[in-house]
Amino acid sequence: MTPLLAVRGLEKRFGALVAADALNFDIAAGQKVSLIGANGAGKTTFVNLVTGYLKPDSGRIALDGMDIGRRSPRNVARLGISRSFQIPQLFIELTAAQNLAVAVSGARGHALSLLAPAEAQGRRDKALELLGRFGLADLADRPISELAGGVRKLIDIAMALVRRPKLLLLDEPTSGVSAEEKFATMDRVIHAVAPDAATIVFVEHDMEIVGRYADRVLAFYQGRILADGSPRDVLSDPQVRRYVTGGAR
Repeated sequence: MTPLLAVRGLEKRFGALVAADALNFDIAAGQKVSLIGANGAGKTTFVNLVTGYLKPDSGRIALDGMDIGRRSPRNVARLGISRSFQIPQLFIELTAAQNLAVAVSGARGHALSLLAPAEAQGRRDKALELLGRFGLADLADRPISELAGGVRKLIDIAMALVRRPKLLLLDEPTSGVSAEEKFATMDRVIHAVAPDAATIVFVEHDMEIVGRYADRVLAFYQGRILADGSPRDVLSDPQVRRYVTGGAR
């Protein structure tokens, strides 16, 4: 069976820094994969390569067998890959629903100013449906500027779901979220993604989140994969404990 995402010999350098060092692995449809590693290990570079924000120096990235390594971020999104960002990319002066409506319009190739009333209502209905998945429907008409950081993260992820992606990449979905709210936040994310059965790849520094929500972990170190396996196996790996988690479980 063709993997959803196939990475072969993927390399990326920034001068003397090797951010991706001949990476080779597959990700099957339906997996929840966590990328772990110290800052600068290559996790976000990998996400940027997959989503078209960076181009590889060599190697291949394939989605359902199609090479996507040289495509633009917009083209990659159209093929079925979406992402959220560590720092939410939102229009701060717009409401939560308006941010989602902008994303819906962009996914459909519409200009906001040219939408007929019926299309505008359909756009809002879709925005409310997505907010409802995250338990945020009551905040639909609140400006982003009034919302807490954790809520903004969820809205950013909701925007990534507009295209019903095959592969959803999340850059530190619980960063900036309090310890008391981190599990509830991740529960909302998993629940919201479930209707589309998207494959999830998430960058995460919190090993409790990794252990609870991932069914596979890729540990990055200096642009290489240090370990690849179940959370229990990877998090107990001596090299991972030495170079990535510092003994954290």
